Amino acid sequence: MTYKVKSDFLQIMQTRGFVADCTDFEGLDRALLAGVVPGYIGFDATAKSLHVGSLIQIMMMRWLQKTGHKPLVLMGGGTTKVGDPSFRAEERPLLSAAEIDANIDGIRQVFSSYVCFGGAPTDALMVNNDEWLGGLNYLEFLRDIGRHFSVNRMLSFESVKSRLDREQSLSFLEFNYMILQAYDFMELNRRYGCLLQMGGSDQWGNIVNGIDLTRRVLDHGVFGLTTPLLTTSDGKKMGKSLDGAVWLNAGMRTPYEFWQFWRNTTDADVGRFLKLYSELPVDECERLGALEGQEINEAKICLANEVTTLAHGAAAAQAAEATARQVFEQGGVGDDLPTTTLSASEVKGGISIVQALVRAGLAGSGKEAKRLIADGGARLNDAPVTDAALILDATAFAEPVKLSAGKKRHALLCLKD
Repeated sequence: MTYKVKSDFLQIMQTRGFVADCTDFEGLDRALLAGVVPGYIGFDATAKSLHVGSLIQIMMMRWLQKTGHKPLVLMGGGTTKVGDPSFRAEERPLLSAAEIDANIDGIRQVFSSYVCFGGAPTDALMVNNDEWLGGLNYLEFLRDIGRHFSVNRMLSFESVKSRLDREQSLSFLEFNYMILQAYDFMELNRRYGCLLQMGGSDQWGNIVNGIDLTRRVLDHGVFGLTTPLLTTSDGKKMGKSLDGAVWLNAGMRTPYEFWQFWRNTTDADVGRFLKLYSELPVDECERLGALEGQEINEAKICLANEVTTLAHGAAAAQAAEATARQVFEQGGVGDDLPTTTLSASEVKGGISIVQALVRAGLAGSGKEAKRLIADGGARLNDAPVTDAALILDATAFAEPVKLSAGKKRHALLCLKD
């Protein structure tokens, strides 16, 4: 790109590594310099929380607001009823209206940590596309909106093409999703003056559709900005850990577990993740990312503290670090370790170490727990577990039992009073 951006928002996006592509850098830059730009990202309400795979988009919304513009958080109450087929091997399960509403409530809690909601010109606004999609008349929609879409072009988009190339079923319900998303952009422009849609690069086709539809129907110029599809340096998709999705909601992933996920970042990712997920100056992110040996571990602690502070607050980050240092450096238990409480009936007659590892969330199944023990990765109160037939009776729970899977994952089991 030869054009040198001037707006604070695009400068930050470029220097911190957020940008994959933009439909019109120069036009968007001019709009950002001219006044408050409302920009949106859509999130389907498929769970009660977003996970760290969505954090790059959430941070974009935060930076948009911090540079004087207005984030529009679009909840897909309507599109969740359909399901986004982008790069998926199969159709999403359909949710009830009550489940979708509950998920939206949970996701709003996540966003409240990153953006300020309110009525001021740059305050964030959360809107639900079910407001306009839920009452659509199908025949009118086909006549007024459907005629602007070419099936030939829709079939050429990579998100659809990849599914068809693998000869995997793509339902007509899902095929309509890209039309609905384009309609969202047009409606947000009509209702809120929205000028920008942001999203992952897998959403490029959907974003371009929305820009075209807004131009055709309203004769308004709008813009699209995409982020890279983020993976770790070893090729793994962001958002997952050994024990499942890394949720942003504290009720689904404790602040300590969240902190520990970032502390376990591979060396090669530290500098990049600091730029994307923290607000530290870029020079400091690069300095920390270039450290080696023991020093890079302190950079990882800095990363974990910065990201956890944004998501859960400074006190939660400090508590997580204190627990981690107690567990890893001093061999202690730590007050903030994930804790599972067992009932007296569960330990009556004893509970096997295999069951204990599963109940503590350190293994997904008995088979996985046995493999962990066989590989020498299981520990009980910091002592190696070598016998998969070991039984823990009630006396073992006079104090909380510390279980470990490898060097980095720990949990407590205690008996209900």
